[in-house]
Amino acid sequence: MSSTYALAIHGGCGNVARGRFNAEQEQAYLAALRESLQAGEHLLKQGGSSVDAVELAIRIMEDTPLFNAGRGSVFTHDGKQEMDASVMEGETLKAGSVAGVTQLRHPVSAARAVMDHSTHVMLISAGAEAFARQQNLEFVTSEWLFDQTRWEQYQQALAEDRQFMDHASDDQKYGTVGAVALDQNGNLASGSSTGGITNKKHGRVGDSPIIGAGVYADNRNCAVSCTGEGEYFLRDVTAHRVSALMEYGGHNLKSAASAAMASLQNIGGTGGFIAVDRFGNIEMPFNTEGMFRGYVAEHEDVDVRMYQT
Repeated sequence: MSSTYALAIHGGCGNVARGRFNAEQEQAYLAALRESLQAGEHLLKQGGSSVDAVELAIRIMEDTPLFNAGRGSVFTHDGKQEMDASVMEGETLKAGSVAGVTQLRHPVSAARAVMDHSTHVMLISAGAEAFARQQNLEFVTSEWLFDQTRWEQYQQALAEDRQFMDHASDDQKYGTVGAVALDQNGNLASGSSTGGITNKKHGRVGDSPIIGAGVYADNRNCAVSCTGEGEYFLRDVTAHRVSALMEYGGHNLKSAASAAMASLQNIGGTGGFIAVDRFGNIEMPFNTEGMFRGYVAEHEDVDVRMYQT
């Protein structure tokens, strides 16, 4: 069914299996997803833009320590929380992203500011934060961003000299977050925000802030936001692949999403993505045990899920 507006979100994927969470934990995750969707839907119902809805939905998840984005981001090898984010809008293909920021409350808003108020697409580290200060964005202390569970994961990773993906089987929290939206003017948008992987080294950056790999939006086709093993999404240019399959291959959203997931899996990648097309159709494929996800559209109620079925 076509919709005049639609919104989908994700909060990471991986070993999100029944039995790993008690009832209280399940309800906490589902409530956080529902809050994000309801806020975004309220904006879209009032005629707000898809970019505004994506930013708002992600900001809410960045403030939730349950997910690996903003507050509660994972720690690097040097004991820092380095965050990445991106935003893209489908009408003009404008985009903005930031990588390696450490003091911003809402990295997604910094990415939005890069898109709206600079001549660039991507800013990193101290330069991105200097720009964010010029834009009067909110900065927070490391104490505000800190999460004890994430710190314990970091200590374990150091002791074992290895890295944990945000969706790894021995990680107790999940989640790169993302959102895609269609507004009542027919405009698409996508966004993503993440803390990356635990114990990451050498300034590692994954797919989340990379346009075409972790996010993509084009009014002619669809908007996409990815989550999973970033290195594989980078190599397969997954977000853009979905759009390209629709534009050049004659696929609809469902078949394009299926083909893109197959391509990712063929090179050994695990993860998933959310996508919405210009008619309001939504797809949320993944090849892991579960993915924190949800959607809402004009003709449908809020739907939030964790597991495969």
